[in-house]
Amino acid sequence: MKFLSLTVAFLLVGLFASAQVLPSFQLGIKAGANFSKFDSENTFNSNNRAGFYGGLWARVGAAGIYFQPELYVSGKKADLVSESTGEVNKVRFTSLDVPLLIGTKIGAVGIGVRLNTGPMFSLILDENQSFGQAAGSVFRADFKNQALAWQFGAGLDLKKLSFDARYELGLSKINKAGYPGTKLNLFTVGLGYRIF
Repeated sequence: MKFLSLTVAFLLVGLFASAQVLPSFQLGIKAGANFSKFDSENTFNSNNRAGFYGGLWARVGAAGIYFQPELYVSGKKADLVSESTGEVNKVRFTSLDVPLLIGTKIGAVGIGVRLNTGPMFSLILDENQSFGQAAGSVFRADFKNQALAWQFGAGLDLKKLSFDARYELGLSKINKAGYPGTKLNLFTVGLGYRIF
């Protein structure tokens, strides 16, 4: 009986160790919602607006540390309200986003908790602006074609499914003209499926 108990204990330790130490590669798909908000310098205020994202992720790791590049299309929305005139500019972006995350995972047997962080590069594919009131061209913004941000996140893996929550802090100003110092911050939640 003692031998059987020791054998089971060694098997469990080996199972946990192999899940943490052996190199692995995973690939999956992912989709979710984002809640974006402009962070501008005093002249305008902004409210969170819901958008979407979807695409691919990969994960390469060993010894509990992993590198996770992602590629997805994201629709981001925000309302900019002029504090002086009350004019509303509804801005929508479609972008190609590339987060490059480093993280750690705690768990085994396909179940685990992840923490990750890293830079996110965004290429703006399309941008639209509309106004609640006739604001003219004075209130219109000229946005850059790319942006840089930093993501902080946590996730939960349950076999082939994964759940993620992240905060994305805008590092670069995304406007060329029209607004003072505008950055885009996001909170995202997503559901992923591991293909292999």
